[in-house]
Amino acid sequence: SSLWTVLVLSCLVGGSWSQRPRDRTNPTRQQQQQQKQQPTADEGELTDECPEPNGYFADGYQCDKYYECKDGAITEKLCPDGMVFNDYSIQYEKCDLPFNIDCSQRSLMQDPKPSTHCPRQNGYFAHEDVKICDKFYFCVDGKFNMITCPSGLVYNEKTGICTWPDEAKKKHCSSQEVFNFECPKVDEKRAQQHPRYPDPEDCQFFYVCINGEVPRRNGCKIGQVFNEATGSCDWPRNVPECKEWYKGILTDEELDALEHPKPKVRNSNYTTAAQKRKRPHQSVQYDLPN
Repeated sequence: SSLWTVLVLSCLVGGSWSQRPRDRTNPTRQQQQQQKQQPTADEGELTDECPEPNGYFADGYQCDKYYECKDGAITEKLCPDGMVFNDYSIQYEKCDLPFNIDCSQRSLMQDPKPSTHCPRQNGYFAHEDVKICDKFYFCVDGKFNMITCPSGLVYNEKTGICTWPDEAKKKHCSSQEVFNFECPKVDEKRAQQHPRYPDPEDCQFFYVCINGEVPRRNGCKIGQVFNEATGSCDWPRNVPECKEWYKGILTDEELDALEHPKPKVRNSNYTTAAQKRKRPHQSVQYDLPN
């Protein structure tokens, strides 16, 4: 459905329409308090009328409310719970994820309609356990689907995607807490090289210490291990402490095939593009009469 498409695809948006209709309903006491606490648009820019005869316009106070104007007639509308109005163009009626829209000047929202694992009916939401950093919920119409981030990444509540722990800046989900690894202290010159260190529990993985301080976990491709001596991925036979790492997982023949892949055999009937080209005709010179 279109709602699934809106939720899955994140869009970059531009500026907003400068003149917005004022919320024509009477705000609740809670909304009045929030309006006092939050900066709002200039009162001179708010109006009860259509800024243009036709188009879609954001509400001046509430981010998930907007107005449709047809031939000057104004109709109040509301996005699905958890979505907010995308006012990048007055020509399009579109509700979007809050991560994509700046709601700082119109921070009010409709009352939430929570369900299991979904604080609101639609959107991306962090796991209830604050110490579970790599899992989050994707909710559509109040139905959830739990998603797990790729290894080494955590859910970022500010962007709605998986990022490095140091970028997410989430409590209980720092790089040191997630990886249980601290970068060794090094001098400034060494720190600028973003030094690498082996994962003490897994030969296939290693840590890159950004500026010598922030660890990020990376891995080698299957069949390889991290070689601390060279600071790069290598074959197990070259790393004595990890020589038997793939024992019971890959056979010696499989490891050898990964290290020494056989060249692809070209079909004898295969004709290259160059071979298909026709040879140019030999030029013929004619003796022209004087």
